[in-house]
Amino acid sequence: MNLFRHLSTRRAKEAASHEIDPEDVFLDSQNLSSLNINQMEGQLSRPLGVQVYYLFTFFIIILFGATIFRLFSMQITSFASYQEKADRNHLRTTPIFAHRGTISDVNGNLLAWNSSKGELYEIPDRVYTTTPGFSHLLGYVSYPKKDQSGVFWQDEYIGRDGIEKQYQDRLSGIRGEKVIAVTALHKIEAENVTIDPTNGENLKLTIDKGVQAKLYESMEALAHKAFFTSGAGVIMDVNTGAVLAIASYPEYNNNLITNATSTEDKRILAKDLLDKNNKFLNRAVAGLFTPGSTVKPYMAIAALMEDIITPEKNIYSSGQLVIKNKYGGPDSIFKDWKAHGYTDMRKALAESSDEYFYQIGGGFEGQKGLGIVRINKYSKLFGFGTTTGIDLPAETYGNVPSPEWKKKVFNQDWLLGDTYHTSIGQYGFQLTPLELVRATASIANGGYLVTPHMIDGVVTASTSINLKEKDLKVIREGMHMVVHASNGTGLALNIDGVDVAAKSGTAELGVSKQLVNSLISGYFPYDNPKYAFVVVMEKGDRHNPYGAVFVMQDVLTWMRDNTGYTK
Repeated sequence: MNLFRHLSTRRAKEAASHEIDPEDVFLDSQNLSSLNINQMEGQLSRPLGVQVYYLFTFFIIILFGATIFRLFSMQITSFASYQEKADRNHLRTTPIFAHRGTISDVNGNLLAWNSSKGELYEIPDRVYTTTPGFSHLLGYVSYPKKDQSGVFWQDEYIGRDGIEKQYQDRLSGIRGEKVIAVTALHKIEAENVTIDPTNGENLKLTIDKGVQAKLYESMEALAHKAFFTSGAGVIMDVNTGAVLAIASYPEYNNNLITNATSTEDKRILAKDLLDKNNKFLNRAVAGLFTPGSTVKPYMAIAALMEDIITPEKNIYSSGQLVIKNKYGGPDSIFKDWKAHGYTDMRKALAESSDEYFYQIGGGFEGQKGLGIVRINKYSKLFGFGTTTGIDLPAETYGNVPSPEWKKKVFNQDWLLGDTYHTSIGQYGFQLTPLELVRATASIANGGYLVTPHMIDGVVTASTSINLKEKDLKVIREGMHMVVHASNGTGLALNIDGVDVAAKSGTAELGVSKQLVNSLISGYFPYDNPKYAFVVVMEKGDRHNPYGAVFVMQDVLTWMRDNTGYTK
């Protein structure tokens, strides 16, 4: 307590001579003994020194000077540069979209065109014919797209399928440009066109709208009647390669996929994308099918060219070919669809005898066979296993079985039975409808492989495969008998006023072989061939009595009554 009295007396005396120090105000006598600095009352505060005020004033002066210098630079030194930037912010460029070129059929009927809104700067809608059968052929487009601020990140139409994709450059045209003056509030003050758009080129196809629609309609009707899952068809000029009709069933809705806006539209599109029959596959161009007996004319002409057999030689068909097992095991049996009796080449084509073609393909007893190497050689001569060069996107090509192919796929050696099955268009033999129609045309036109094309007036490549006319004559006569002989497999095409040569085919599918592809190929008129055709109907019941031949029966009858193509 003596210490406390001493301090109090000293501070009282000092208070009379100078100002009260901060510690005199804030000092807590109860905290003196320990002086806990973590308590506010235990901290001693002192005034800032004069140096701090000098430093702060100096900093303010530097900051003010820098600001003045920057303003001077912006307003005086760099005025022109900033004015240019400001103008660019004030002026905005935006594209003026060219009208896409129209697409019409060979007779001038519009198939794809632009809707007119009456506004120069609006994005024109793309409209397609609603006539069934054209979606895969025409395709669709993706519209220009912009972000939330109105800036286009896709500034052109882009063709996504069919003619739209194949001829994107010709159809798209050249977009123009306009300059827009925009206020600070993003309102348009004025606008001025600086570059006028150039509309796209109008395209005229080789397609006949009526024939195309009828081909699709007939495939669709047969699919519903006989429960085929899908199909494809092609009709082509045998001399020029101009495609008169090319259809794939089922198809998607190209108007919907191009212009879908509602939730319901998008739901339908999503359903189409998940459809198990793949509506977006163009089966005429990219579908692969087991061709079955439609390859027999090419096996026959190969046998004639290699002197394997004469056209008049008869081979007996008992309904099956039996290969004895030399090791004592079960015999190998290769069935025909019926017993044909003694059969020459023309009859074998007309009645589609499997046993005849087993023997000229793989040989049997005294009859020599082509063998798999020469089967491959002549198959490729007719364009099998290669693309045709058609001017449509995503074309694929088929497969001709070979020992190398079997080794690669199955890691097994080639057997005689494999050759037999290949000779009748089975066992890994696959073709597109385009490959088959081009080969059919080569029989009709004297031995030329033409290039299918879609644009009217175009001249495309044609390659001679050096076939002998006498050999071709035999094949043509056999194909004519398919339609006109009493036991011909294509009697449904014996139509008054239309003279047709054809070859039918049925390809068994899977291990159980309960499903089949049904095919018909041929050409017309017989004496003066103009058009070749192929129709494939996919995955139908093997016991169904209706096949692809009935599609062409319907189409050819309509063409006879409504066009001049069959004359």
